Amino acid sequence: MIDELVIEKVYLAQGATDLRKSIDGLAAIVQETFELNPFSSCLFVFCNRSRDKLKILQWDHNGFWLHYRRLEKGTFQWPSGDTSVPMTVTRKQLRWLLDGLSLSQKQAHPAVQAKIMV
Repeated sequence: MIDELVIEKVYLAQGATDLRKSIDGLAAIVQETFELNPFSSCLFVFCNRSRDKLKILQWDHNGFWLHYRRLEKGTFQWPSGDTSVPMTVTRKQLRWLLDGLSLSQKQAHPAVQAKIMV
């Protein structure tokens, strides 16, 4: 299970990834292509060409988790772009993607910052 409290960042691999790759292949993409540390407390999210399957690579203190999601209907609103540069998204934006929504929700409530009165 993904523990959102320990997630530092969420990285999306833009465009399509060959999801026949398993943990070692995806970790190699993270390390060699993205030049990031696959052992960090980040999530690395990959989507297939038809945008109906994704994998999430996560390091947990002594091993990797590989989360897999397959849609029975529909597709993920996956960003296309430079496949050698991952896109950083918030945990909320990842939840939107997993729910079939786009990254930019025009109707979402904007974040509110509390002002400290002195």
